[in-house]
Amino acid sequence: MSTSTRVRPPNWKARAPAPLPGPAFASQKGLPRLPVPPLAQTLDRLKESLRPIACTSDEYDAVTSKIDSFAAQQGPDLQKRLEQHAASRDHWLEEWWDDGAYLSYRDSVVINVSYYYGFTKHPSHLKQTPAARAAALARGAMLFRQQWKLGQLEPDRAKDTAFCMDTFRWMFDCCRVPGHGIDWSVSHAKAGDTGNSGHIIVTRNNRFWKVPAAQDGHILSTEDFERQIQSIYDASEGKPYPAVGVLAASNRDKWAHDYDELITSAHNSAITDAIHSAAFLISLEPTPKPASDAPEASHVAHSRALWHGAVVNGQPIGLQNRWVDKPVQFIVFDDGYAGIMGEHSVMDGTPMVRLCDDVLAALEKPDFNHGAPAPRTPEPTALDWEVSSATEAAITRANTEAVQLIESQAVTFLRTGYGKASIKAAGVSPDSWAQLIVQLAYARLLARSGKQRAGGTYEAATTRRFRGGRTEAIRVVSSESDAWVAAMDADDVGTQARRELFHAAVKTHVRRAKEAGAGHGVDRHVLGLKKCLREGEHAPELFSDPVLARSSNWVLSTSAIFSKRFDTYGWGEVVPEGFGVPYMTGFNGTCGGFV
Repeated sequence: MSTSTRVRPPNWKARAPAPLPGPAFASQKGLPRLPVPPLAQTLDRLKESLRPIACTSDEYDAVTSKIDSFAAQQGPDLQKRLEQHAASRDHWLEEWWDDGAYLSYRDSVVINVSYYYGFTKHPSHLKQTPAARAAALARGAMLFRQQWKLGQLEPDRAKDTAFCMDTFRWMFDCCRVPGHGIDWSVSHAKAGDTGNSGHIIVTRNNRFWKVPAAQDGHILSTEDFERQIQSIYDASEGKPYPAVGVLAASNRDKWAHDYDELITSAHNSAITDAIHSAAFLISLEPTPKPASDAPEASHVAHSRALWHGAVVNGQPIGLQNRWVDKPVQFIVFDDGYAGIMGEHSVMDGTPMVRLCDDVLAALEKPDFNHGAPAPRTPEPTALDWEVSSATEAAITRANTEAVQLIESQAVTFLRTGYGKASIKAAGVSPDSWAQLIVQLAYARLLARSGKQRAGGTYEAATTRRFRGGRTEAIRVVSSESDAWVAAMDADDVGTQARRELFHAAVKTHVRRAKEAGAGHGVDRHVLGLKKCLREGEHAPELFSDPVLARSSNWVLSTSAIFSKRFDTYGWGEVVPEGFGVPYMTGFNGTCGGFV
């Protein structure tokens, strides 16, 4: 297939079907649209958020002057255009966000975009082998997929508010594909499908296998999956197969070029179709080795193995055995430890939390429906690539670049001696507590290195209360947080004053979090205003201001999810000088943070 025939369909996002009528999508039409905030409100909030980002008072005065000029000149017209744009579609931000934040991003999705969740131990009443664990996850995920397709999943909620479930359309039977300059996703899901058919992909030693997931209108039993997966272990040992999977971990334009070469073979094109259309992927990998006997070393080893795969003898053996464009990719290690690697472009982390938590919770129950073994288990099919000399050279290059990327990263893990209950007893939001602790730690790091803050702190707020909603940025850095941070290292500030400053900072953070979740944050609105500029128009001075740019240079990329069935999770930095800072505050005994 030539490059010219691989063109992104203009309506690619509409091609993933909704589930059958039922609770899952029952609230969709009644969800409100994401609002376009009032211009004056956003500009006032922008001014407030830029004060601690400006390095000098002169810098702050300059940016506020540009904000005032924007409000008086081009701002109202751009606001009107944005409101007109919003009136003509269900979600004014969707296409701009999909493309700008994800699909036009050209660096490797590994480290830079993808995320991972690590699971707690396999329930003790279940068989304790890696094949058995992979089989249980396969059965559980297929049952979850069936619930989704039948429309039977209850929608996610916050108290009495149903959340948008639209991104679940991109959880199964689909895949991101590399394009030249911009990517897209393809869905092989069928409207009206009842979830009792399909296949999964299982990989071992870089070899891809197509595994039937249903037979005669029934999802295979756990025993049937185990039999198939064990046969893959048995057949795939010895010398690794060609590491075609590592190509997907490359720079996206390089991957697009390599993909074009790969699918010039009709045989290879059929393999990529099998991967794209699979319900999900399971990667079977060697056990990661901790760097030491320290208590948290195993968490770091598992984190790194899930995040980017292991490097052994200079080879990125984890990434060689994966297809990082799959939205759902379970990873099972030889010691039975398991987790998931998620592709981020069309689905955020919270739907994946729902999938994993529901599957793991179901498997904990003694009455989980493992299914009846089939009289004859279908055999998995090996998908062995035809590797041209050009593809072989691309694999060599991709291996080198993947190792360089992996070795550029550091990971630390912190588990505190207190948790949610202790924080709430102090009358403080656990999320605000964690965010302020991160601010203090970062300030002390900067002080030791003699550097100034190079940007802002991003915390994701969900906007799934709106139709098609995904996230908004909570601008964590505030004048109040800076005042508390400074007080914590000032010898002349007492405990009571520090406490008062802390509560003032918490109040600001809680307010901003509520504003962002209500669709009244700053960053998405400013993005929309920029997008409404027409070709050839002079851009407002505000849009190129260094303080504004610095405020959205997310040196700290933070977020929180919670599952008592996860023992680690994370992602990478989003700017070269930055940090990815995931944390969990839902535990009562301990509070884990992963960086």
